[in-house]
Amino acid sequence: MNVIKNDNVLVIAGNEKGRQGRVLKTYPKTQRILVEGINFIKRHSRPSQQNPQGGIVEKEGTINVSNVMVICPKCSNATRIKRRILENGKSVRICRNCLEMLTVSG
Repeated sequence: MNVIKNDNVLVIAGNEKGRQGRVLKTYPKTQRILVEGINFIKRHSRPSQQNPQGGIVEKEGTINVSNVMVICPKCSNATRIKRRILENGKSVRICRNCLEMLTVSG
C-alpha cells in the first residue's frame, strides 16, 4: 500500500469525491484506510459507562485505498507514488510530479 498513517489524501471517487483528509489508520490486508472527516457512518449503540445516553453515534468508516491519492507536501498536488530502493536497501516513496522524497522505510 502506498498510503501510510498521517498522509494527507484527496478522495478521487465515491460520494466524498474532491474532499481532503488525513489518514488515521490503515488496514493493509483489506486494502482499506480510515480518513479523518470522510465517509461518516451511523452506528446504534447501547447505553454504557462511556456513553450513558446510548443512541445513534456517527463515526468515520473505511474507504478503499484505490479511491484516494496522496497529496505531496512540497508541491501540494495529488499524485501517484513511485517507489525506489536506495543503495543502502531502504525503500523510499517519491512524488511523481516534483520527484520529492516523501518517506524512507525499511
